[in-house]
Amino acid sequence: MAEFMGDPIQLKEEGNKHFQAGDIDKAIECYTKAIKVCQDKKVLAVIYRNRSACYLKKENYVNAASDATKAIDVDAKDIKALYRRCQALEKLGKLDMAFKDVQRCATLEPKNKAFLETLRRLGAEIQSKLKTTFSTDSRVQNMFDILFDEESEKDKKEKAANNLIVLSREDAGAERIFQNNGVTLLLNMIETGKPEMILAAVRTLSGMCTGHKARAMAIIQMVGVDKMCSIMAVDNEEIALAACNLFQCINDSLTGGDTREYGKEADLVMDPSKDLKTILLSLLEMVASKKVSGHGRDQALNLLSKNVPRFLSDTNHSTSVFVFSLGLKKILKVCGQVPELPDQLPLTENTQLIASVLLNKLYDDLKCDPERNNFRDICDEYIKSKIDPKDMDKTIHAINCISGLLQGPFDVGNALVGRQGIMEMMVALCGSEREVDQMVAVEALIHASSKMSRASFIITNGVSLLKDIYKKTKNEKIKIRALVGLCKLGSAGGDDYSLRQFAEGSTEKLAKQCRKWLCNPQIDTKTRKWAIEGLAYLTNDADVKDDFVDDEPAMQAMFELAKSRDKTILYAVACILVNCTNSYEKKEILPELVQLAKFSKQHVPEQHPKDKKDFVDKRVKRLLKAGVTSALVVMVKAENIILTDQTKEMLARVFLALSEDPRDRGTIVAQGGGKALIPLALEGTEAGKVKASHVIAKIAAISNPEIAFPGERVYEVIRPLVNLLHTDREGMQNYEALRGLTNLAGFSEKLRVKIVKEKALSEIENYMFEENEQIRLAATECMCNLVTCKEVQDRYLEDGNDKLKLLVLLCGEDDDKLQIAAAGALAMITAAQKKLCTKMTLVTSQWLEILQRLCLHSNVQVQHRGLVIVYNMLNSDNSDLAKKLIESELLEILSVVGRAEDNPKRQEAIDAARTCLVKAMDLGLIKPFASPS
Repeated sequence: MAEFMGDPIQLKEEGNKHFQAGDIDKAIECYTKAIKVCQDKKVLAVIYRNRSACYLKKENYVNAASDATKAIDVDAKDIKALYRRCQALEKLGKLDMAFKDVQRCATLEPKNKAFLETLRRLGAEIQSKLKTTFSTDSRVQNMFDILFDEESEKDKKEKAANNLIVLSREDAGAERIFQNNGVTLLLNMIETGKPEMILAAVRTLSGMCTGHKARAMAIIQMVGVDKMCSIMAVDNEEIALAACNLFQCINDSLTGGDTREYGKEADLVMDPSKDLKTILLSLLEMVASKKVSGHGRDQALNLLSKNVPRFLSDTNHSTSVFVFSLGLKKILKVCGQVPELPDQLPLTENTQLIASVLLNKLYDDLKCDPERNNFRDICDEYIKSKIDPKDMDKTIHAINCISGLLQGPFDVGNALVGRQGIMEMMVALCGSEREVDQMVAVEALIHASSKMSRASFIITNGVSLLKDIYKKTKNEKIKIRALVGLCKLGSAGGDDYSLRQFAEGSTEKLAKQCRKWLCNPQIDTKTRKWAIEGLAYLTNDADVKDDFVDDEPAMQAMFELAKSRDKTILYAVACILVNCTNSYEKKEILPELVQLAKFSKQHVPEQHPKDKKDFVDKRVKRLLKAGVTSALVVMVKAENIILTDQTKEMLARVFLALSEDPRDRGTIVAQGGGKALIPLALEGTEAGKVKASHVIAKIAAISNPEIAFPGERVYEVIRPLVNLLHTDREGMQNYEALRGLTNLAGFSEKLRVKIVKEKALSEIENYMFEENEQIRLAATECMCNLVTCKEVQDRYLEDGNDKLKLLVLLCGEDDDKLQIAAAGALAMITAAQKKLCTKMTLVTSQWLEILQRLCLHSNVQVQHRGLVIVYNMLNSDNSDLAKKLIESELLEILSVVGRAEDNPKRQEAIDAARTCLVKAMDLGLIKPFASPS
């Protein structure tokens, strides 16, 4: 035995003997030694294959499969190894992989009975297994089992929860969950009290209620509105938001979001008004309930704000009047809360402003004067009932209520401030001993300080009163607030240099003070917010803008606050950014009007030197460097009605100013700006949507779409771009939208199909007729990237239009880039659709002349495309056309180009010409020629 210790062949033979004798362990030992010393690949493969057989006998299937694989890696047709691996994989439960191996064996030896039998057996097993795994019922059951099993690992549970949510979003899946006792199981998940279980259950219920009235109504019955409210009331932001979404899905389904046909009997069963009323009353109940967390209250107010007009129009009038006065008092109660006092409702930083926005919406939705008067009366009564000279806490509740109204329906608040005694009360409170009284009073004064104020007191004494407080108080909190009031009363319009606020220079001093407060972490956040409010007014001044962007810590401090959970600051930050980037609406000043104004000694608006372009550009660069994009991205995400359409428009304006220089667009994309722009482009004011779409176009034109708009987002980008193609948009917007679409169309077939679906084609075709050369070029390049799309080709095949004619004529224009695009489109489309080769000769008599000019072009890209078109025509199965081409001067052109020396710079064209000549020989139109000497 000793002499062949190191010889693999001997060791292999030894192993074989042991195997035959049935001593499998000894055989494995010999084969393993042989593997260690064997150098020959083919021998090694055989040893592995043999050891694989041993492992199969030992039922060690993982090793059996792995050894067989090593043999197959050397020889893919090793039939024994393939079959062994198939057996091992089957035992491991990997049926589909085993099936592939035995399929391979059966192709190599089609007559082998064992292979055919295994193939049939595995095929049948796979089928039946698919039936059980894929019957959704067992899947649903399976998911719930994992979720309720205490032993399941965390990631397994997460996966099951996610699968459940995804399943509930498709109708069939939602129905399966519903039929399989799903609602009860979901309620059990909620009962566990574990946040992740509650979230998964609520999100699954949302999916099940979406777009299906009957199911939504059944779920309301089974879960109960009270239960949903109690989930929304918990002190967990994510859960409150998920419950809010559930209510929204239910509401959409019940108020006609669901367009399915239910037939006659549906009307009897499906009257949702009772459910809607229950929901409305329950939400109102939550608004002023102590049992509800701040997050829950925010979401109840958000829901009322999004749906109030619908809620009210759905209930009959008498109830709506009752609900209205009941609800209004509850909302006013929220506005009047003073968090510094004991025994107040739980609030978040945002609750009171959300309540103000809701009040504003309610007031705006009222159609007639009596209704508005009623609204005012209720507010009036409520405030009166709270003012009590003996009870300071009640009184400041009333004053805070007025502040809430001034931030909502300003007219209503303004009228109240003008009432007998209210102003005196506010002034008296300013001198109170208690800090909280002073704060509430000063804040109310600030909100009332406005050029439109009805209180003559504010107009005459506002400034002196606030200056007085500002100078005398030792309390920083009060000082900052007084300062904001002064800024507000003093701020003049826009960037008009000549209406300076107080004395020269004091604006900068005030702003410097605000920046100092903003950067001071010792001061509480609420107070630092007021410093931002102050800057929102002061940055109307160009010197202040310039100082602000030079102060990096102040910018950083503002961005940090903008990213915090406190959303009440969004509007002020947006104002500052709009001011610093000069992206507000500019008033056009006509020179002749200026002359006229000077002549009649009227005020002439002037522009501050620091509002000129180079200063603005420098400010934009500073903001980008300080990380403004990441702050904007967070601001846009506010799941909240505080992010009003007006604020969204301001954010879109800022984005547009930031994206002006193509070199900065990479920075914007890198910080997530691409994603943030999509919601701004899809909802908001008309101007805001157009501006956000314009930025998307600028980014889409020069970025890799997959990076700029990751995942499915990229498909959402197309609609905003198509909206910019409308003729009433500016030329620059049309142009950049076309460039963005061109880039997207070059990226994937799925994107091209989406562009066609969004009905962009006719717009793009119209711009190919455009007189403006840049727009015409952009449209033609876009079309060039779209012609591989079947639907686009069909449009060119249709009769009765000039599409193909236009494309041929554009090839004859004197502009290399335009010719490259038009000839590129023509080359691709004639390759895909042979009929078009004949059609293009019928649409214009100039076709041959244009084609010859393309083939002689000095620009090799144009020339190459021309020659490809010639080849497509020769290859189009139209012998008359081919003959016509070869009888024309084209033959000479082809010969000259094709016989040229090889030249790397023009090789594409030379090769194309040679291919044409070979084709012409195949068709028997020219005789073979000797190769160039």
